[in-house]
Amino acid sequence: MALRIKSHWQNEDIERSLDEVGGALAFIAFRIATDKAITLHCERFVYRDDAQRMRVIQEYVIFLIQIADRLAHEMLDDDRRRELITAMARKAVDHVQDNSQDLMGPDDYGTPFIQRLNERSGEYAEFQLDDEGPSYSFLRHLGFEIQQLMGEQDENRWVIDQVMDKDGWDAYKRFSKAFRDLFE
Repeated sequence: MALRIKSHWQNEDIERSLDEVGGALAFIAFRIATDKAITLHCERFVYRDDAQRMRVIQEYVIFLIQIADRLAHEMLDDDRRRELITAMARKAVDHVQDNSQDLMGPDDYGTPFIQRLNERSGEYAEFQLDDEGPSYSFLRHLGFEIQQLMGEQDENRWVIDQVMDKDGWDAYKRFSKAFRDLFE
């Protein structure tokens, strides 16, 4: 079944705050990230447990936050861009906390996510996003991080290729379309 992303406001005549747009982007990013984690499973890559699957989802969300930041740079001044990405990150933390708690029980899942987001933001800052999409290095970094999470046992050896060649591109395309739709 194909993932359906709602990326248009029900009442398009109402102007939305950057906080509302950031919340919508976080929800869309989490849905796309979850879909990509499911795709990996359907492609016969093996998760050790729910915690590992949730970490893969988080890596995709972090990647999509980086994409949102680059796309926002094209459209917004620095203060508005910061406001949007902060709102998106805060809402993403809520999604990570709620979903992780549902799967694995009570704990603080948000703080480690924020730490990884901050760390990855510095790493992704080295990579380019242009009109054609994320650079090879951008996608390779996502694939590398997911490969580190999945391990290199036989069934997961080629996960980096799946992420770089298919899933990362698809996540980017779906998310960038939704991003632009929300600002129409």
